[in-house]
Amino acid sequence: MPLSSPSRVGWTLADWRAAYRSGQLKLNDVYDASPSADSDTAWIARIDATRLQTQLEQLEHRLAAVGGDISRLPLYGIPFAAKDNIDAAGWPTTAACPAFGYTADEDATTVRRLREAGAILIGKTNLDQFATGLVGTRSPYGVVSNAFRSEYISGGSSAGSASVVARGLVPFSLGSDTAGSGRVPAAFNNIVGLKPTRGWLSTSGVVPACRTLDCVSVFALTVEDADEIATIAGGYDASDPYSRSFPKTTPKMMPLRLAVPDSLEFFGDTQAQQTFNQAVEAWRALGAEIAPIDFAPFAQLAALLYEGPWVAERYTVAESLMERDPATLHPVIRSILSTATRFNAVDAFHDEYRRAALARRINETLEGFTALLVPTTPTIYTISEVLDDPVRLNSRLGTYTNFTNLADLAALALPARFRNDGLPSGITLIAPAWQDRTLAELGKRWQQHMSLPLGATGRALSAVAKETKPSIPATTVRLAVVGAHLTGMPLNHQLTSRDAVFVERCRTAASYQLYALANTTPPKPGLVRAMTGAPIEVELWDVPLDRFGSFVAEIPAPLGIGSLELDDGRIVKGFICEPIGLQCARDITSFGGWRAYQASLK
Repeated sequence: MPLSSPSRVGWTLADWRAAYRSGQLKLNDVYDASPSADSDTAWIARIDATRLQTQLEQLEHRLAAVGGDISRLPLYGIPFAAKDNIDAAGWPTTAACPAFGYTADEDATTVRRLREAGAILIGKTNLDQFATGLVGTRSPYGVVSNAFRSEYISGGSSAGSASVVARGLVPFSLGSDTAGSGRVPAAFNNIVGLKPTRGWLSTSGVVPACRTLDCVSVFALTVEDADEIATIAGGYDASDPYSRSFPKTTPKMMPLRLAVPDSLEFFGDTQAQQTFNQAVEAWRALGAEIAPIDFAPFAQLAALLYEGPWVAERYTVAESLMERDPATLHPVIRSILSTATRFNAVDAFHDEYRRAALARRINETLEGFTALLVPTTPTIYTISEVLDDPVRLNSRLGTYTNFTNLADLAALALPARFRNDGLPSGITLIAPAWQDRTLAELGKRWQQHMSLPLGATGRALSAVAKETKPSIPATTVRLAVVGAHLTGMPLNHQLTSRDAVFVERCRTAASYQLYALANTTPPKPGLVRAMTGAPIEVELWDVPLDRFGSFVAEIPAPLGIGSLELDDGRIVKGFICEPIGLQCARDITSFGGWRAYQASLK
């Protein structure tokens, strides 16, 4: 184990930061650079003295570049792991196929961005070969077992990445997700699995499964950590032809309304059915309206992933090995890829037309809902059961995951109540593309409500260190927005088009008044500091410094930018209003924020 002290098992990002800032922890105290002699099948490659020294030297240079202030490196000294289909310079990439392996010359974009933020890569993790599978048993490097009961599967294909987070060896890891590989192992190991909108996290430097569908995913012990890592690692990447930027506008948030499938399949697993029913009731307790939807188009689209020509897309990755030396592939993977030859180009177009039609129906079905709520998996199997029936049982596990990328949806897998047999269960929230922030907010509410232990560490959520001052990345301005620039509002594009990054939703100090200004298009509020007032909801965004001036230039009178005090004492830049602008304005302070006031008008 690369971490020298078991006391750090299960630490979150907040715990690591608190230890570094207090001086309790020094880099040289953390890492054991000696090669590991254990037989932990979650790892394919582990950190050694050379790789450690290289990263520490790079980190030293990065710290010097920001004046020695570790708060300017939000992931300073924090360890992480990456699935072994994701490149890291100087590390082997095998995709769990030794004959395919090579040493990467460059970091994948996501790895580079995390290291630039101060993170330290401590290992590459095991996976179902070529990221093909949802079980964690299809690797020559060994089967990765469940973190709670070793006779059960861990889920795949990102088996190792989920396992090392669940056991608290690292606070977060990178996986990949084409058919559910970032969600199924999260459910089986009681952790969070974030499958972002396709294109938000670059796949440059990632060995593809289906390149047109692939996502880099994030595993973490908390939703807050997963969301932060995705924010740091994400963003447009010109080197990835499938990379996309956040749209200028996103749909407005609405009252909490969750869709659930009108028919659910658990393959006879009554415990899985019970835990999902409990989850539905828990969401009702959180104020959600629950409504059934026709799940048929979702199921039809899910079936296309392995029954259609996307298997041929998987074939392209291992094509040379399949033709030259097919015996080097895992027998199950070889069997799956061999079916690719039955498809031709005409088949591909026919099924693409069908995919597009089903995806349109699915997105229309989800209109008016905050998210779709599903069990992450319908059941769980033992390792021996999967080895005896590897294809059929694997296919069942994708019942509620396979359709997501084909329909261009975002997803967040969350821990749910434990089953009576002691195994974890999980739910997934699924929403249209670019609703990742909405899912994160829902996930935080869920995790606080459930208060489950973190992974398999036995550590309580309440024991996590509390941060009162989130790190501000170098070369950015942290800006509080209060009205038309909020997520989903008409002017939010002025932030996203400048690559501003959402940080958090919070409130001002209790000394502000909010007014609905008269004769403004689009409608805008004015925020004024006063002797008496109330906390007002705001969003914090990090705006690139070199684009902040052009943003300010677009702000019309009587609005401007000044300094705002938040309810935790922080001072940030934010929107303020000149007193002259309050003529004919309506005092809406009692609503507590612009979003609540706008909702009242409907």
